[in-house]
Amino acid sequence: MTPTAASSLIVIPCLNEADHIGALLEQLRPAAARLGAHIIVADGGSTDGTRDIVEEAAAEDPRVVLLANPKRIQSAAINHAVATFGNGAEYLIRIDAHGGYPADYCDRLIEEAQATGADSVVVSMLTRGTGAVQKAVAAAQNSKLGTGGSKHRHMSAGEWVDHGHHALMRIAAFRAVGGYDESFSHNEDAELDHRLRQAGYRIWMSGRTQMVYYPRSTLKGLFLQYLGYGRGRAKNVLKHRMVPKLRQMIPLLVAPVVLLALFSLFDWLAAVPFLLWAAVCLGYGLNTAIRQRNPGVALAGVSAMVMHLGWSVGFWQQLLTSRSQRRAA
Repeated sequence: MTPTAASSLIVIPCLNEADHIGALLEQLRPAAARLGAHIIVADGGSTDGTRDIVEEAAAEDPRVVLLANPKRIQSAAINHAVATFGNGAEYLIRIDAHGGYPADYCDRLIEEAQATGADSVVVSMLTRGTGAVQKAVAAAQNSKLGTGGSKHRHMSAGEWVDHGHHALMRIAAFRAVGGYDESFSHNEDAELDHRLRQAGYRIWMSGRTQMVYYPRSTLKGLFLQYLGYGRGRAKNVLKHRMVPKLRQMIPLLVAPVVLLALFSLFDWLAAVPFLLWAAVCLGYGLNTAIRQRNPGVALAGVSAMVMHLGWSVGFWQQLLTSRSQRRAA
């Protein structure tokens, strides 16, 4: 069933989120009623019962809509939702299925958009974990060591920025720049922010609300996630001929340093850069555990190393693959 036009679209891209989607919809439905919004769950083909949960919620509340996302990735999910239901709506609010949000999250976003005149409102993303690995990953992702000091990884008092965690966007601005680039499975938000700024649109980081992110619970999952982030950043750099920021250029050295360490079999000096990097990361984790009196976060240094390595390998992999493809063409 096609819903009537709404003032806002709350879009949730998801895939196999049966453990979270029901509670998230219950939380968002009052906000949708207050704001005259529709909640569009763009599902990429879940097989764990997610679709059944959304359909039950839709049967109770016509503001909830299940939308199939054949392309599966998040960028395509948002584009499809806006193309299908965006006519007449002013705001797009993007919600991550595996995140935590204050009850007034959507209200605050719209209030700040209206107060500042911003075309996009982004938020700080605070990371929290439950198990031992997740807590260590959270400690790394909330630190400058893990994220290089990204503004959206720390609380903000409210400021104009170049990029942040996507939360709200004026649909007119979103459509004017062509929406998300669906060739990006990762880093699509930063890529879109670049085009928004080029077109003269402004991005405001909220000082009134934020979201909570629950990280990967295994080091393998963390590595694969940051492998994708690195590839996405490289695609962004290549597409827009951008120079990476200093905080991004430093992790680029990690993959070469790890490769260099393999030659320590012939000369021990080849291992020195690797040992220095490992000492900094592991020392950071130990220091964090001592300061917080929490032995559980001692693995934060290991988590940071996994993040750095995954990001660096992904970046170089994408860079070298793109160059090979250009030569072949």
